[in-house]
Amino acid sequence: MDSIHVTFADGNAVDVRPGVRVVELAASAGAKNLVAAKIDGQAVDLNRVIEKDCTVEWITPESAEGLDVLRHSTAHLMAQAVQSLFPGTQVTIGPTIEHGFYYDFKRDQPFLPEDLDLIEKRMQELVKANLKVVREELPRAEAIELFRQMGETYKVEIIEGISADKVSLYRQGDWVDLCRGPHVPSTGAIKAFKLISIAGAYWRGDSRNEQLQRIYGTGWANRKDLEAYLKRIEEAKQRDHRRLGPALDLFSLHPIAPGSPFFHPKGTIIYNILIQYMRELYKRYGYSEVVTPLIYKTDLWKTSGHYEAFHDDMFLMNVHDGEYGVKPMNCPGHCYLFGSRKYSYRDLPIRFADFSRLHRFEPSGVLSGLTRVRSFAQDDAHIYCTPEQLDGELEQFVAMTKEVYKVFGFDRIEVTLQTRPEKFLGRIELWDAAEAGLRRCLERSGFSVQLLPGEGAFYGPKIGFDFRDVLERSWTLATVQIDCAMPERFGLKYVTSDGTEAAPVMLHRAVLGSIERFIAILLEHCAGAFPLWLAPVQLTVLTVTDDHKEYAAKVVERLRVGGWRVEFDGRNEKLGYKIREAQLAKVPYAVIIGDKEVAAETVAPRRRGGETLQPLPVAEFAKNLHAELAQEMGQA
Repeated sequence: MDSIHVTFADGNAVDVRPGVRVVELAASAGAKNLVAAKIDGQAVDLNRVIEKDCTVEWITPESAEGLDVLRHSTAHLMAQAVQSLFPGTQVTIGPTIEHGFYYDFKRDQPFLPEDLDLIEKRMQELVKANLKVVREELPRAEAIELFRQMGETYKVEIIEGISADKVSLYRQGDWVDLCRGPHVPSTGAIKAFKLISIAGAYWRGDSRNEQLQRIYGTGWANRKDLEAYLKRIEEAKQRDHRRLGPALDLFSLHPIAPGSPFFHPKGTIIYNILIQYMRELYKRYGYSEVVTPLIYKTDLWKTSGHYEAFHDDMFLMNVHDGEYGVKPMNCPGHCYLFGSRKYSYRDLPIRFADFSRLHRFEPSGVLSGLTRVRSFAQDDAHIYCTPEQLDGELEQFVAMTKEVYKVFGFDRIEVTLQTRPEKFLGRIELWDAAEAGLRRCLERSGFSVQLLPGEGAFYGPKIGFDFRDVLERSWTLATVQIDCAMPERFGLKYVTSDGTEAAPVMLHRAVLGSIERFIAILLEHCAGAFPLWLAPVQLTVLTVTDDHKEYAAKVVERLRVGGWRVEFDGRNEKLGYKIREAQLAKVPYAVIIGDKEVAAETVAPRRRGGETLQPLPVAEFAKNLHAELAQEMGQA
């Protein structure tokens, strides 16, 4: 071959000599500030040899793919630093994650927080050394022997699970790791990183395996981006619901009930308001609320398929007449309800809503505040409809979701379509029809959609609505799934218009999702400053002196009779101190009573943000509050 024809992403093309490396091609093309490239769509190292006619795209550090290369390379850098500082430590896996990376280590002694500074310092030394990063390919057997001699038993296990004849390794200096790559050409290309935290982890994510130690880090293209991210992290700490919840007296957690939060009176107010809000929506959207048992014989879960697929995540117990399970979800119970009577096509759709408590055995290591719990409730519902009604039900679900998110101010929504996984229940033709139905819904919704192949539930494809909060974090909230298995497994039927029987289409749907998790997300999103309609305490009435208590008590009573959630602070403390406490408690309004207000029979409201309003009669103030509520609820 005399020359190789290379076509660039912009359409330009060039002929190069055989054996040219990507880095040489980049230099001749004037491409700068690169961390990797793509050959025919596959990401490769800059030192990769071009062997045939191909297309080439450049990967810069600022791009999503470039950041992934940087972060993966930084994970390797961290592992090299760890093993140089702590001999005898084994490395396992070190993938990239959103905003960063982690690496799991096997070490007899625990890492300490102060060790992170030592590791970072060593990483900086390795960056300054600008070690070349070199890719090698070895026969599988040779690679196994190499890592066995190094004492890297986990790497040996990984390679033994690889079927390929050859595996790729990356060396930087005298350090080597198993990896597919690509990586930066040298350690000097790694510019901005920070080690964040230490956590426990299990080998391959299985609690039955060895306990490992995980170090998390973040990596960016430059110091500016790193500092901006660290600022967001600090803001996240201030907004952490695990800190705000107890500080605002909303909830607490105790080892006596792991993963099962105690909601205090104020937190319970928020909890109940959310449920009541959904109940009012259900009335308008034609749902029927039901209450189903907490504990079932496991026969139910075997019929649904959950016993096999979900067994390890259930609370199970043996009693005198057999095995029982505390329910982790409502759908099998709702299937029983639907199957307990005979329905005609004229009765459909049937929409069962259920706020029953659910329990799942989450490993103790993953429990986290309200976002990962063992005991929770959902705004859970299941819809049984005819195939002809499917599109309308999906459109109605999207309409309800949009309505709810507008009330909460969630305007940054990303939608995913998650399709059939490798392990699934039900017939493929049902899956194909279900996925087609979801695609039709999304085409009409106006949302841009990301396809996630193979990430559907084991019983059906799913649409997920992901909300991006003020800290740029993504949370999956609303979901709707079409069930391709349970109607047949439970033998559910309805009478069609021609007198025959057919299985209904079954939808699983939730808008808020777990109520606990939703409160955590909302708490962090608004930093504890709930909107007026949701705030557990909407108003705090403050007196300037004891002389104002009598009138203030009358104001409190009038406001409470009007349905407002009011607290009275008549303590003999300075007014500024009481205002400050109301601000720290995130109360929307401080209502001040002094000499002028007593004389004129008015109140002086002060907004949570510090704005002082003109004094006005109580009735007029209440009228303004109602108008604010209506605006918040989209009713103005």
